[in-house]
Amino acid sequence: MHRSMRNLRGRVFPDHWSLLFGQIAFYSFVVVLVTGVVLMVPYEPSVDHVVYDGPYAPLRGVSMSRALDSTLAISFEVRAGLLVRQVHHWASLLMVAAIMLHLLRLFFTGGFRRPRRLSWLVAFGLLIVTLGACLTGTSLPDDMLSGSSLAVTDGVVKAIPIVGSDLSALLFGGEFPGNVIARFYPLHVYVLPAVLVALFIALAVLALKHGPAQFAGPGRTNDNVVGRPAVVAAVKGAGLFCFVVGVALLMGATATINPVWMYGPADPANASAGIGPAWYLAFLDGALRLAPGWEVVWWGRTVTLAILLPVTLCTLFLVLVAVYPFIESWIIGDRTDQNLLERPRNNPTRTGIGAAGIVFYGVLWAAAGADTMAVLFHLSVNSLIHLFQVLLIVGPPAALVLTRRICVGLQGRDLEIAVHGIETGRVVRLPDGGYIEDHRPVNAYRRWRLAGFAPAAPAPLPDTGHRSSPARRLHVRLATFFDQDRLTPSARDRPLPLAPGKQAIRPSPKSGAEQQT
Repeated sequence: MHRSMRNLRGRVFPDHWSLLFGQIAFYSFVVVLVTGVVLMVPYEPSVDHVVYDGPYAPLRGVSMSRALDSTLAISFEVRAGLLVRQVHHWASLLMVAAIMLHLLRLFFTGGFRRPRRLSWLVAFGLLIVTLGACLTGTSLPDDMLSGSSLAVTDGVVKAIPIVGSDLSALLFGGEFPGNVIARFYPLHVYVLPAVLVALFIALAVLALKHGPAQFAGPGRTNDNVVGRPAVVAAVKGAGLFCFVVGVALLMGATATINPVWMYGPADPANASAGIGPAWYLAFLDGALRLAPGWEVVWWGRTVTLAILLPVTLCTLFLVLVAVYPFIESWIIGDRTDQNLLERPRNNPTRTGIGAAGIVFYGVLWAAAGADTMAVLFHLSVNSLIHLFQVLLIVGPPAALVLTRRICVGLQGRDLEIAVHGIETGRVVRLPDGGYIEDHRPVNAYRRWRLAGFAPAAPAPLPDTGHRSSPARRLHVRLATFFDQDRLTPSARDRPLPLAPGKQAIRPSPKSGAEQQT
């Protein structure tokens, strides 16, 4: 144990700002845990009906569940109860956003490559479990907002062929709405937090085992980490924790969220206008809105594709996100450990795929608010739905192609700056009467940043001596597609390696004749 602590103190950690999203997610989770424990005491997880007789006059005399009654008591009668409720809610949203940004950072910088593919799966599992915890948590107040969300959930579950009705009865404890709180409360309070703690621990263990990844730069290699000592990193982490707590408190104190008193008690026979899904689950609602109303009869049963198709599509999208590191590793034949992160522009195909995924998610997310957009901008809801349907098909491929071309252009510009320097705007006349523009050379770090990345992995070659199999030919085509737009710096363009404590050696600037050529 003493040796492990000494090794930990001797480690250094990169301090790039993009590496902080994982810490922000964990610190938000700590805030959620603390406020959740406080809320457990006055909350009553019961659907038994009572007549409200609290300080909120518009709801006096209204029959509601004990769950909503206790939630209103927390908001209006418990000292600082409303603040704790809102901090709990805002911190959970910060956690979801931080995990999403952490996954995006891992994706676009190649932080999921060997040996960190398991870390990617753990982080993705962290997102899924967090979404489950948020969904179960928003259902506990038993207000109209949570009731409408559960009604949509019930419809989606029942649309599953053959077993849909049985799954709905199992989830809700009988016919909807049943006693869903009795099932969601232990999940939200005990099971899912325990799973989240286990996932955070697993993520930390994997990070200590494989070491931190870093961007390329002078003196930075797969085996040499440049960054802050562990003590400095710990102090900065403590400061970041205080900042996250402060932001959550500020948002909870100044911004109202989930005002259950405005919605009233849940009613399965009623639906309130203006209620939409939470932003992190809006893509599911958008998929339901964009699906055509198809139904087929199969074995005497009516299968509603209008619900089954979007749910299947969203599930397939999430599965592809989870297994993408393994797909990319198989395509390019990557079998080595990669401890250096990539700039997104240096891998155009991966960046294009990521942009296509964002467009796909964004179109579904925006489609969830089609009705609100129609009201605000005086447009037809049907026209907006048709527009989003077209964008869902055309948008991702267009984003892939456009992003790849942008990345190729940025790569060419970076290599030109690394070789020739930065344009100064000063024109110099040569002795022979010609004119050239003076270029200012870049420093060692920026030169490494622009042209110090490793070359692309070669595509696998087809079998020789006999006809290649279809799978092999597909493999080669995918590898060629993946690497065809990656510009590899030549030995002349790439910076010279640095010895410890030395400065980079910059090649001498080109002469005027060479620049003219």
